[in-house]
Amino acid sequence: METIKNTPEKIVLKVPANESLANAIRRSVSEVPSLAIVEVEIFKNDSALYDEVLAHRLGLVPLKTEKSMDEKTKIDLKLTKLGPGTVYSGDLKGSADIVFDKIPLTILGEGGKIELIATAQLGTGLTHAKHIPGLCYYRNVLEVKSSPQIDKIVTNSSFSQIKAEKKGSKWTCDLNEAEIDEITLIDKTAVIDTNELILIVESYGNMPAKDILLGAVEVLGSNLEEVEKAFK
Repeated sequence: METIKNTPEKIVLKVPANESLANAIRRSVSEVPSLAIVEVEIFKNDSALYDEVLAHRLGLVPLKTEKSMDEKTKIDLKLTKLGPGTVYSGDLKGSADIVFDKIPLTILGEGGKIELIATAQLGTGLTHAKHIPGLCYYRNVLEVKSSPQIDKIVTNSSFSQIKAEKKGSKWTCDLNEAEIDEITLIDKTAVIDTNELILIVESYGNMPAKDILLGAVEVLGSNLEEVEKAFK
């Protein structure tokens, strides 16, 4: 396994794995617990949005998830604001950290007011998509036949997550669909998948991308253990 990129926002790995394993990890991301607003008590809402719509928007605001949090964690956030103006996620006040404080929630007119209390708890994507901490996706590393026309496409690609390497008459590279289509118009047999994958995890900001990946692997291992126990 080779680490191509490792930042809090994004991790990119080049791994010798099959698609079944990568897809299992991808699906397990939805079972990594993250903090999100689950209850909203609205005392005043003079905006154009219905209470239910406003509560839904609040639930999608990313909140920092700390390792010390567990299923007993319960954090209240208060929001009080007078119009006119835009109500932003940063207007929520409490002990939970708002990842992006300029997410627009609604707009208040002259004399309008919003007053509410929101409660955040840990949860997983199995109960609601707002608890999914990030994206996980993958694609095959490609082996591409070399030719003067194809070489230009490969070397000019700005999409690739890995540096294109030429070995003999073939390239090992990462291309987007448009580039692959352009190459196959030149030679239908020029592009084949290798047994390596590029696995990418992008965080919504709730937690570092590395923690999302490690959490997904841990969840997958736990689920496999449950399957094993079921057959004993």
